[in-house]
Amino acid sequence: MISKEEVKHIAKLARLGLTEPEIEKFQRELSSILDYIEKLKEVDIKNVEPTSHTLKIENVFREDVAKKLDIEKVKKLIKAFPERENTFLKVKSIFRR
Repeated sequence: MISKEEVKHIAKLARLGLTEPEIEKFQRELSSILDYIEKLKEVDIKNVEPTSHTLKIENVFREDVAKKLDIEKVKKLIKAFPERENTFLKVKSIFRR
């Protein structure tokens, strides 16, 4: 079990002010965590390939392919927009001044 002084030192490094009951609580909890880490060190991992993630993840992005536009549909949409200037659509500003 780690000592109260070690817990106080860790708390000081983390800029934490701990009460006496908290020091005792963290003494037990940190000791438990360190015991578990020691237990993990016993596991044979010689044949385990290092990974950056537990799941096999692949890039799921699609190819960026230009599609042919129906010009008449685009013109209708632009015409139906409430505020516009030529082919530009005006929207409310998202920045306040």
